Amino acid sequence: MKRRDFIKRSSLASGLFFVPNFIKNIENESINNLGFKKLVIIQLSGGNDGLNSIIPYTNDVYYKNRPQISIKKNNLIKATDELGFHKSLAPLKNLYDQGYLSIINNVGYPNPNRSHFRSTDIWQTGSDTNEYLDTGWLGRYIEKYGKIPYSGIEIDDSLSLIMKGKKMNGIATKNPRTLFTNTQTPYFKKVLKYQSDQHLSEHNLGYLYKTMIEARSSAKYIYETSKTYKSNLEYPKNPFGKQLKTTAEFINSHLESKVYYASMGGFDTHANQFNRQDRLLSTFSSAMDVFVKDLKQNNTFKDTLILVFSEFGRRVQQNGAGGTDHGAANNVYIIGENLKKNGFYNNAPDLLSLDKNGDLIHTVDFRSIYASILDKWLEVDDVSILNKTFRKLDFI
Repeated sequence: MKRRDFIKRSSLASGLFFVPNFIKNIENESINNLGFKKLVIIQLSGGNDGLNSIIPYTNDVYYKNRPQISIKKNNLIKATDELGFHKSLAPLKNLYDQGYLSIINNVGYPNPNRSHFRSTDIWQTGSDTNEYLDTGWLGRYIEKYGKIPYSGIEIDDSLSLIMKGKKMNGIATKNPRTLFTNTQTPYFKKVLKYQSDQHLSEHNLGYLYKTMIEARSSAKYIYETSKTYKSNLEYPKNPFGKQLKTTAEFINSHLESKVYYASMGGFDTHANQFNRQDRLLSTFSSAMDVFVKDLKQNNTFKDTLILVFSEFGRRVQQNGAGGTDHGAANNVYIIGENLKKNGFYNNAPDLLSLDKNGDLIHTVDFRSIYASILDKWLEVDDVSILNKTFRKLDFI
């Protein structure tokens, strides 16, 4: 980004505010040198039941452990001689048929944690089970390679750990107009004016002040740029559909942002799982169907990779309430046009070899997926982001 272009975009151009060196450095930064590739990460929060999403319909052990909630052979969409899709995932099966979907089975990590909060933290930071990090893996990517807050956007009102770095965070917004309007309020301006009047040096520049300047500049850029494209497709009228519509509008308006994060809740199906998961998967897949069509219609799908995960899977055996309890390993969906290995990346779960809790044993570390995406898709040094070396996979 050229200096004059930044100044035009930035609300700081009015000259009302003190401009320290860190802002001048941002002016000279460009994230275009990272290429046109986008990464969209979607979390199915609560722990989606992978065994009832991608069903091992020839496995008697599966039906023995789930007499009430198993998906019958005549009520699924067969994909291979062993595995089939839940009927509510028909749009995902269409992506599978087109070669746009890779399903990685048995994804997890050593010594799995079955707490929603802790396991989500582990997935969002890329930590070991006994390691506690205060930065997210996308936050570290934003800080090291994006170097501008809006290089990462979470489609929400608040920022998750995944988007937080040491000194720079991504941006959280559901509505770019609202975000921009909030930075124009008298209170916001008054705080900035007060701080600028103090003539702070770069060394004692307050964290709040820095964050507010970054937010104001990013909000203006996101709002003005995203106005160039409004989707004319009919997304499902639910919160998740709205998140994906906003994400598509950001991508199709050619926002310079590189990574996006969205989530859909409700997957903690301890009771009455059968009908509940049916509705959840329908909500998820119908929105995904429109999202991919929106990107394809605007020729941006070829430059977009989508990763879908849950913080853990469910126990193999159903519980007494017609549901499933917290498990461990699960499947991960990778969606895009540039897949090196589509379909099923690896073998189906081994239901005869479970851990002491009756959970699936992971054979793929989730950080190997991250490392592969960082190295092969975003084309950056994965070790510098994940702080360790992980085996690369061949799905892209």
